[in-house]
Amino acid sequence: MLIRRAAALSSTAISYHLRRFSTAALLQEVDTPLEFTYLDGFPKPDPKYDETIYAIPRAISGKNIAAKERKAGRVPSIVFEAEDGQHGGNKRLISVQTNQIKKLVNHMGRSFFLARLFDLEVRPEPESDEIVEKVRVLPRKLHLHAGTDAVLNVTFIRAPSSAWLKVDVPLVFRGDDVSPGLKKGSSLNIIKRTVKYLCPADIIPPFIDVDLSELDVGQKIVAGNLNVHPALKLLRPKDEAVVKIMGARVSDQRKSK
Repeated sequence: MLIRRAAALSSTAISYHLRRFSTAALLQEVDTPLEFTYLDGFPKPDPKYDETIYAIPRAISGKNIAAKERKAGRVPSIVFEAEDGQHGGNKRLISVQTNQIKKLVNHMGRSFFLARLFDLEVRPEPESDEIVEKVRVLPRKLHLHAGTDAVLNVTFIRAPSSAWLKVDVPLVFRGDDVSPGLKKGSSLNIIKRTVKYLCPADIIPPFIDVDLSELDVGQKIVAGNLNVHPALKLLRPKDEAVVKIMGARVSDQRKSK
């Protein structure tokens, strides 16, 4: 179930690399980092979402400053270094365009936006041609208004090729139309919609395909069954269930007799 081998990259080499360096060391830039590429048979980022996020610097933070930025059509944001894969130092205060972030989140979906790399350009002023910093980033946190879904703030983390980043990768469920268990009238219990992995920055998957086509009543798929690039390191227990075909209730079984 969901087992496909990717011969283009040796899992032995990946295991050796992960053993040789501690997690903290893996997240730092090294002199000779391993090079990773997307493999055939695995999801790749959709080019239609290739977009540069434009930003301007902010000198200070605070509730009043944030309110002024939002009123001006900007979202208060921060860019961090990746010190442990999801947190870090060397932060830069910035503001990004509300309309741009809202468009990306609406088109992609929140979890997919948070698993996507973007180029970020910081300019002194909104209309300036001067670039203060250009860097590849991963959105780390997205804060939306509970009532209106307005974008309140975004946190980014720098994503150089040498970085290993902790990512909640979205799951996409397929094959429910031919699942033996679902054809029998059982229900699908989706337990996890994302699964956390430690990913080389160059091959962060946009999503993970979860194949339900052979799943029968009472069967489940666990995190360790997911078919991913061999370089990705699962950060959840391998036996943690992500989806299950639930059996019919006793009352329903009696009605069918």
